[in-house]
Amino acid sequence: MAERSTAAVDVADNSGDDPLTAKADTAATDGVAEDQKTAEKTAEATEKKAVERQSGEQPSITAPELHSGHKLARRYRLEECVTRLDGFSSWRAVDEKLRRAVGVHLLPADHPRARSVLAAARSSALLGDPRFVQVLDAVEENDLVYVVHEWLPDSTELTALLATGPLEPHDAYQLVSQVSQAMAAAHREGLAHLRLTPSAVLRSSTGQYRIRGLAVNAALRGITAERPQRNDTEAIGALLYAALTQRWPYDSDAYGLSGLPKGVGLLPPDQVRAGVHRGLSEIAMRALANDGATASRQEPPCTTPDELARAVAAMPRVRPPEPEFTAPPEYQHTTYQQGTYGRPPARPMATQPVVVPPPPLQSRTGRALKWAVSALLIAALGLGSWQIADRLLAPESKNPETPVTSPTTDEKPAPPKPIAIASAQDFDPFPGGNGEEYPDAVKYAFDGDPSTFWHTKNYASAKFGNQKPGVGIVLDLGAARKISSVDLSFVGNTKVEVRTAPEGASSAPSTADEFTTQASGDGSDVNLHLTKPVKTRYVLVWLTELPLTGGEYRGQLTEVKVMG
Repeated sequence: MAERSTAAVDVADNSGDDPLTAKADTAATDGVAEDQKTAEKTAEATEKKAVERQSGEQPSITAPELHSGHKLARRYRLEECVTRLDGFSSWRAVDEKLRRAVGVHLLPADHPRARSVLAAARSSALLGDPRFVQVLDAVEENDLVYVVHEWLPDSTELTALLATGPLEPHDAYQLVSQVSQAMAAAHREGLAHLRLTPSAVLRSSTGQYRIRGLAVNAALRGITAERPQRNDTEAIGALLYAALTQRWPYDSDAYGLSGLPKGVGLLPPDQVRAGVHRGLSEIAMRALANDGATASRQEPPCTTPDELARAVAAMPRVRPPEPEFTAPPEYQHTTYQQGTYGRPPARPMATQPVVVPPPPLQSRTGRALKWAVSALLIAALGLGSWQIADRLLAPESKNPETPVTSPTTDEKPAPPKPIAIASAQDFDPFPGGNGEEYPDAVKYAFDGDPSTFWHTKNYASAKFGNQKPGVGIVLDLGAARKISSVDLSFVGNTKVEVRTAPEGASSAPSTADEFTTQASGDGSDVNLHLTKPVKTRYVLVWLTELPLTGGEYRGQLTEVKVMG
């Protein structure tokens, strides 16, 4: 399916700014190609070879003959070749400067697709979205073009996940939600994938999905498309279809999955396998409608990743399965508890005559106690009989007192309602930085679009590199409002607190200590309920621990809702 897709980079300007492909030629690399003289010589040699091709001479396309241990730019040491195809090769390598594993794509500088690969790699690097495997370097040097990207050893390809069976509904929901939002963000910057296959999607140990090969994989294979957004949307639908059924939604086998029977057409996932979540089945068919599928319930097809992300966000959220209860093992008595641990066996001893006590209440004291209890019972019965007779023979009161009962009400408290956020600003009052945390992106935290987000700067550790206790954003509700809870959505597992300013505050406090902590929690979807409703105008969303994304620690808040 993705093989039929067709453009490495969608150069349409969808965002109002210059597309990233227009900026790619000025992008700085990761610091490898620093020798300008070498770069100029390489450019001259490439231009010369291009002139030779125009004159009719066709160079032979062969993958560079490199071996394990070869070093690029005296920095990247090649370790293992993982792909060799169509004149290029892909390697697992080691960045000896930063002591980390990386991936490297290699092809000759005179390869007919070398220019497009460089442009695609530099465009992808400028995107800087942590939901994609990041391009670290794109260099032409010594008759070679190589692209260096992240290597994620703790992540698993979707191909390997599907080899063991279909995904749980919650995992499939997270897959289509995260991938569609990521691709919507990429297309807004003029970038397409066009080879969005199960091997291009990775799931980290924390459950976050990452996409590799944005624009680059298609450029390496010379794939282009007239409608890149529809191609990527159809590819996401095929991934969801495979996740739900463990079948490829076409009549041919692919990526280790069996295709559908020939001649039956594209069946909905819930007709291929029993127990498939119906809402996710409909989402898959709406995405695959671009390939001729019929969307169920007459819902319109999704032709762009942004439409698909909105359709997923509109459906009820699929909750994770409840953990299975396992009964604790039966309690076992040990010899130590029975009193024989470490003791020698007792020797037989001469038995002493046992004095048998008299039967209960047969002794002198027992008989006296028995007579005393009998007397008390007789007295109690007599007193009770006298009180009953007095009640029955007493004259009825003319004005009996009627008990006063308080009226009961069946009124239920009104459900919480969202409170509009008038404005917001970033909040970083501590030293160790410049006092800003991307203020221009704060508006994306409450714009109602789950594919946009406000994010912090990158830090060396989850605790902000020990520079500060936290950062966050301050929400201005416009006036003092009574709030009861705050709903937060993050990318990655994030620890967060909700703090409020005093009720009569006319402006937001300037320090974190002036806010009062009302609730705290952690996760990617956090619902914080206050112990009791609080009236305030200013609410501080305070991040105290950041997740690891793309080798750096950063916080990313996709959506916040304040409930009254």
